[in-house]
Amino acid sequence: MQIFTTRKGLRDYLNSLENKHLSLGFVPTMGALHPGHISLLESAKKHCDLSICSIFVNPGQFNDPDDLKRYPRMPEKDGELLTKHGCDVLFMPEVEEIYPEKPNESYDFGHLDKVLEGAHRPGHFNGVAQVLSRFFNILRPDRAFFGEKDYQQMLIVKALVKQLDVKVEIVPCPIVREPDGLAMSSRNALLSQKERELAANIPIWMNWAAKQLTGATIEEVKHSLQEAIQQHPELRLDYFEVCDAETLKPFSGHLNAKPAIALIALFCGKIRLIDNIRLNSYNLKV
Repeated sequence: MQIFTTRKGLRDYLNSLENKHLSLGFVPTMGALHPGHISLLESAKKHCDLSICSIFVNPGQFNDPDDLKRYPRMPEKDGELLTKHGCDVLFMPEVEEIYPEKPNESYDFGHLDKVLEGAHRPGHFNGVAQVLSRFFNILRPDRAFFGEKDYQQMLIVKALVKQLDVKVEIVPCPIVREPDGLAMSSRNALLSQKERELAANIPIWMNWAAKQLTGATIEEVKHSLQEAIQQHPELRLDYFEVCDAETLKPFSGHLNAKPAIALIALFCGKIRLIDNIRLNSYNLKV
C-alpha cells in the first residue's frame, strides 16, 4: 500500500499512472476504521482498478469542539487494517495540508442541509462540502463510495457533485451492522459497557417503528418512541423523522406509496448516534 501525506506527493503518483488509464475508487473516512469502512473499500476494489482511502478528521464537520477532541484516532491500527484488506493507496494529510488557509466557501443545498443533521449540527454539511471539494480536486476519482448510515450526507454529496460539475459517480453502500443490529460507527468505541447495551435498542426501536407505520400515524409512532427512550435516563432523543427518501421533506399522518425513510439521532451518554431504515422498497437515484 502506498501512503501519502501531501497533496503533491499523491498527485505526482496518480499522474504517473495516467497512461495506464486506471479507474480510481475513493473511500473518504475519518479513521477509527471498522468493518463498515472495509465494506466500502471492498466495493471500491470490486468496481475500480485502483482503490484509495483517505483518513482525515475534518475539523469543519464538528460544531462541538469537545466532540472533535473525543473523536477516536488510531492511524497505525487503521493503516494495518487497510493493508490487510488490499487498499492500494492511503492519503493521510494533516489539517494544514488540506486547509493551508482557513476555508471560507459557503454552500447551499436548499432544504437538504437545513433539516435533521443540518438543523441539529449547524455548519456540519458545509464542512463536509469543503473537504470533499478539495479531495475530489486532488484525487479526481471516477467513483466515490459512501455508506447509507450517513444517509443525509450521501444526498448532500450527490448535490455537491452536481453543483461543482465534478465527474464522479457517487456509489451508495448498505449499512453494516453489529451482530445485535447496531449500525457500525467509529463512535461506538467511545460507549461504556452500559451505554453500548442501551444502544442496541436503536435498531430494535427502528424496526418496531417501521412495522407500526404500516397502520399507525407518524405522530403516534413518534410519541411512542419518545416515551420508550425516556425510560432510560442515559438516552436523549435528538430527532426521529419520517421523510421522503429523495428530498428528505418530512411526512405526516399515514404513509403513502412514496419512497420513505425513517431517520433517528440520539445521545447515549455523551455520544451521539444515528441510524435509519427504509420504509418502502425503492431505488435511490444517484
